[in-house]
Amino acid sequence: MCKGIFPFRPQKTSNIFSKNVFIIFNNPKREGKMDLENFGKTAKVYYTVRLEDGTVFDSNFDSEPLIFITGANQVIPGFEKAVLEMAPGTTKTVKITSEEAYGPYNEELITTIDRSFIPEDLNLQIGQYLSIPTDDSGNSMVVTVLDVTDKEVKIDANHPLAGKDLIIDIKLIELE
Repeated sequence: MCKGIFPFRPQKTSNIFSKNVFIIFNNPKREGKMDLENFGKTAKVYYTVRLEDGTVFDSNFDSEPLIFITGANQVIPGFEKAVLEMAPGTTKTVKITSEEAYGPYNEELITTIDRSFIPEDLNLQIGQYLSIPTDDSGNSMVVTVLDVTDKEVKIDANHPLAGKDLIIDIKLIELE
């Protein structure tokens, strides 16, 4: 079952506490006209996410379809709205604003942490993604390393697509 809009597959990752983590990048805001009759149904979709410059960020056309329950806050609002406006077997391309995707880029999500919080044997690199625990129950978030010194690590907790409008090709396989 899907835990976020697109499986987050960064190229360079490290989980600093060696746990398998499902990442939820979720925006509960739901606006606009959607087919309420289809809420609670299971959707199976293929998608390709592109940035406005044409760069492909993610695609599942060469793998398994994304499966999610409509209306359950499992995907970003703009993606769900587009799916709810489709019929099974159809394909469409939509432009989703950052507000209906991962939200605006938030400078307040950039912070510096003490290097001692990160295992010494982890060779940090700028641009690397880390999974940081947020509580004792196994919840975590993914951050991007912005800078590294002997004493501190500057991290960014914004989603990599925060502040970006997305162009998404969607093929709805099933809606049951």
